[in-house]
Amino acid sequence: MGGGATGGHALEPSERTALRRKKERGRSDWETVCAVLDEGLVCHVGFHDGTTPYVVPMAYARVDDTLYLHGAPANRTLRALADGAEACVTVTLLDGLVLARSAFHHSMNYRSVMLLGTAERVVDEAEQLAASRALLDHMAPGRSTDARLPSPSELRSTLIVRIPITEGSAKVRTGGPIDDDEDLSLPVWAGVVPLRTVADPPLSDEGLPDGVGVPDYAARYRRAAGERG
Repeated sequence: MGGGATGGHALEPSERTALRRKKERGRSDWETVCAVLDEGLVCHVGFHDGTTPYVVPMAYARVDDTLYLHGAPANRTLRALADGAEACVTVTLLDGLVLARSAFHHSMNYRSVMLLGTAERVVDEAEQLAASRALLDHMAPGRSTDARLPSPSELRSTLIVRIPITEGSAKVRTGGPIDDDEDLSLPVWAGVVPLRTVADPPLSDEGLPDGVGVPDYAARYRRAAGERG
């Protein structure tokens, strides 16, 4: 899942990605960016088709410094990106609910990444297959070694685009509530309710051939844990 999480580059700072508030929560280091992208499962892709803005949830995968998106050739989002529409891609991991003494200071602990860039259509078959493997392994590490990879006709029925991971920003909040001094003595519970993604036991599909057991990556499924608290 992913790749090149260490030794990469920091995100390029730009006027449109600079944090305006809570700058101390901003991150641009490669390790933080990759950790968020690799743990997340769903990204939200924003674009403008010239008339209407859209934000669409999509599956994705990271390979080194590239983000891949895929879907049907008729997919409006992918068609717009392949035709040159600039994209804003976000991934957010929710780590906890921060309950403060006052309503004003309630918050959430989270890790998030926002990327800006222009996508390119992937036309090389070898890269299409590599992206397909990455998308499978991002969902369940090791899955690409079991599942049948797309056939040439299936690749022709799939639109894959790549977005460079160069311009963007990451933001992280950790810790407890930040209440005003005058509220600290209020008889109100305050603290953090930690949250994490937990998988239930896998449900085998009907009609599996005899002897096909649940693979370990499904039986013991979990997402990589990053900063919490």
